[in-house]
Amino acid sequence: MTLEEVVGSNSTEKKMETVSQALEELLVAAQRQDCLTVGVYESAKLMNVDPDSVVLCVLAADEEDVDDIALQIHFTLLQAFCCDNDINILRVSGVGRLAQLLEEGEDSNGNEPRDLHCILVTNPPVQPLQNPALQNISSFCEESRCRNQWVPCLELQDR
Repeated sequence: MTLEEVVGSNSTEKKMETVSQALEELLVAAQRQDCLTVGVYESAKLMNVDPDSVVLCVLAADEEDVDDIALQIHFTLLQAFCCDNDINILRVSGVGRLAQLLEEGEDSNGNEPRDLHCILVTNPPVQPLQNPALQNISSFCEESRCRNQWVPCLELQDR
């Protein structure tokens, strides 16, 4: 391994860690501002009605979800829609971490937790999100597209 490869990979790891932290911050802030849409069906419905309000689409899947053909078809359709509508998109692993961040789980009524496989961050109509984390993620997505990686992937770590 050359020095350039070592330095380059270390820099990439730090960048991914920074973007992962920014994503976590953004999701928590967006949830507080009621700017999250959670669930594959709910997300598809919103993007059909108001795609201009969506600023980020997060598709989450872990290793056990790879064989779920229906989920992969939904992801493919959502990715195509996001690309056609200039919506930044990220694929992440770490559904458990998303559940921690969004404080998901069965509620006291015994209801099932929400489907965290697709999460949309939307801009409120009155006051757009002015979040440095969103700007960081948008820059990361743009850099990835410049490298022909249209759907960048991140790994969220349980804490």
